[in-house]
Amino acid sequence: MKYVALSLKDETIEGLLVKEDDKHVVIKLKSGYNIGISRRRIIDMKEFEQKIVSKEDAKPEKILQKHGLPKVLILHTGGTIASKVDYQTGAVTPRFSPEELTSMFPEIRDLAHIESRLLRNMASDDMRFAHYNLMAKEIKKELESDKNLKGIIITQGTDTIHYTSAALSFIFENLPIPVVITGAQRSSDRGSTDAAMNLISAVAFIANTSLKGVFICFHENISDDNCIILNGLNAKKFHSSRRDAFKPINIPPIARINYLTKDIDYISEYPQSALNSEGTLKLHLFDEDLKIAIIVSHPNMSASEFEPYKDFDGIILEGTGLCHFPINEIDEYTKEHTNIKNILESLAKKIPIVMTLQTVYGTVNMNVYSPGRALLEMGIIGNYSSLCTETSFVKLAWLLSQKLDPKEYFMKDLRGEFSNKEMGE
Repeated sequence: MKYVALSLKDETIEGLLVKEDDKHVVIKLKSGYNIGISRRRIIDMKEFEQKIVSKEDAKPEKILQKHGLPKVLILHTGGTIASKVDYQTGAVTPRFSPEELTSMFPEIRDLAHIESRLLRNMASDDMRFAHYNLMAKEIKKELESDKNLKGIIITQGTDTIHYTSAALSFIFENLPIPVVITGAQRSSDRGSTDAAMNLISAVAFIANTSLKGVFICFHENISDDNCIILNGLNAKKFHSSRRDAFKPINIPPIARINYLTKDIDYISEYPQSALNSEGTLKLHLFDEDLKIAIIVSHPNMSASEFEPYKDFDGIILEGTGLCHFPINEIDEYTKEHTNIKNILESLAKKIPIVMTLQTVYGTVNMNVYSPGRALLEMGIIGNYSSLCTETSFVKLAWLLSQKLDPKEYFMKDLRGEFSNKEMGE
């Protein structure tokens, strides 16, 4: 790309030449933004030689980290949180090395000794059970090779962070450190980016907490005052672009990180059933071949919507209200509901079916109305559950992976998932 200086009547503008035609010249400024200028305003245009810095040349110099600080490992799986804009090309370039991260986020140098490496570079929508197993194995390997690790951060795309946090929460038994999952809603080329605050707050939490387990760290609200630490279980993404996208469901948040002071304000006790940190670290991995479906109740349903799941290993039903599905034939327009009832009854005899709330907050109660009682009689489980759909999906898959009967174990509090379950009501 050419580097040009445009002389106007009152100023000179410099930048990389993006394109030009008979009427306009478009250049990229040092800020990374493009500007188009009418040729009628241009008095003179000079071209200069400008070295385009290669990726290798752009690597920061080796930075000496401070001794005596807690050691934090960052494992990257993708997403925008560890990316930086290359203003010479306009592209967002991944930055994963400790030197690059401490250059991007210099505050973390005073909080911890950072180690960092790339595990995967992928969109979170592409995550599968195999990737949860991969993360868990890598964490176990790191803990066995480095006894000085204070904690581990996993960065990934935001869309399925709450699935990842739930999966790791169930996989680990006797996890001796905090594992914090974070990401960014807005890329680092935007003034409103949340990448720095989320990552720095995650480091501050690990460096100063005594808690052990799996957590999510994200903006508490739309301001830049605090980040919130959530239990890895029963969290949900509520917004596609706001920085405070993640909320706890039916359980309180764990702690608040003051971004200015890095102080931790503990909001609630971390469930004792989630700690499990006294014995040897064990992994209870997922069966990577399992097929679990999620079916959402809605008006005008058809029995054919259930047909593709006859060969699945389990189903999550997201019911309306207190958790119902259209199974009552009340007039000439609802004859299809009998077909829905019949296929649900048939499926429930073959595979575990778990009911969850479409309303998000609250508790499943299939005892109140006759459709719910009919679903209970079919053998559908999850009555009185306060778990959100995503955690229910992960828990069912995990129970089946461990060869544990969901009818016996789904409603048992195995990792603190049912603590304070009345909060959302």
